[in-house]
Amino acid sequence: MTLKDEYSGRIAGLQDRLREQGLDGALISHPIDLYYFTGTRQNGVFWAAASGEAQLLVRKSLGRALEEAQVDQVLPFPSSKEFAATLSGEPGRIGMTFDVLPVQQYNYYAKLLSGCQFNDISALVRDLRAVKSAWELDVMRRGADQLCAVFAQVPDFLRAGMREVDLAAEFEMRLRKAGGEGTTRMRAYNQELFMGLAVSGDRGSTPGFFDGAVTGAGMSKASPHGASTQQITRHEPIMIDYTGTFDGYLLDMTRIFVIGDLDDELQRAFDTARVIQEQVAAAMRPGANCAEIFELAARMAEDAGLGSNFMGPPGEQARFVGHGVGLELDEMPVLAKGFNVPLQLNQTIAVEPKFVFPGIGVVGIENTFVVGQDGATRLTRLKDDLVRL
Repeated sequence: MTLKDEYSGRIAGLQDRLREQGLDGALISHPIDLYYFTGTRQNGVFWAAASGEAQLLVRKSLGRALEEAQVDQVLPFPSSKEFAATLSGEPGRIGMTFDVLPVQQYNYYAKLLSGCQFNDISALVRDLRAVKSAWELDVMRRGADQLCAVFAQVPDFLRAGMREVDLAAEFEMRLRKAGGEGTTRMRAYNQELFMGLAVSGDRGSTPGFFDGAVTGAGMSKASPHGASTQQITRHEPIMIDYTGTFDGYLLDMTRIFVIGDLDDELQRAFDTARVIQEQVAAAMRPGANCAEIFELAARMAEDAGLGSNFMGPPGEQARFVGHGVGLELDEMPVLAKGFNVPLQLNQTIAVEPKFVFPGIGVVGIENTFVVGQDGATRLTRLKDDLVRL
């Protein structure tokens, strides 16, 4: 299969779903969705007629889009007067991704396409992107190997007395040298992340805005996430939780380190997290209910006497144990409370059972998996063991 075939298949899948919903086409402006369907992340919009030729209308850079895009029609963005006439087919009922479309942009296109009806296709697009092709899985496997190689180097530079931010900087430098792109894209409104976090001791249990189990103290009130300037000391848990982005695709991974010895209760929680991960992975088969998998994980934590510490500090716990990953960190599906959706073959999910102990620290594990017929298989294949230095 050629790269052109890969993108043609994605567009055909979108067109099939548009016809099923009685839509005449989709107008997509979110950069990463535009990249997913065209192969280039330039500034413009992608028009996919439900029956007809797809078009990429580019503001900047047209030259680069012409080189990179895997669609036949790559055109300069037309004037306002010519916009409607430029679109192929007969636009009437148009799909747009409302979850990432600013109101200002919606009003702009509604004015250009007056008389058209606009419908939300956010779930449709996210569902298409959730199932990875063989080509995408190959990209993610290569990226996983690179990310694992950087994690394997941590014992070479982790030392007592270094600051969390020094640990983060050293990790990030090596990740960039390995080809990591640095960008961690998130779709959710008001969420942001700088590659990952390196936290130790009680700073790891600091609550915060981030929709996950661990936030960290961060560098300031304006950047309250991730590593701080506090020093790492002996006998405290050190969590390194990072994304690696290679060829646009994200892998998510966490490992726990300690310089010296780990408290017995933290060790027990870490061992419990590994068992939860194994059971969750075994349950991740096509057709399995996402909410039921989360309940399995939560029940195991509760049975271990650790329910109040599962996936966050008491009272501020995240209600998921896994999230889809790909071109964005927060893709579908989510192994979450109330997410009663069946898994599909070849969805990629980061499974991250973690335990947070206020004033003490955090332990847990995270790996990126692929949903398979006999349970999920791991992309991030580095050993899960607690690393003692």
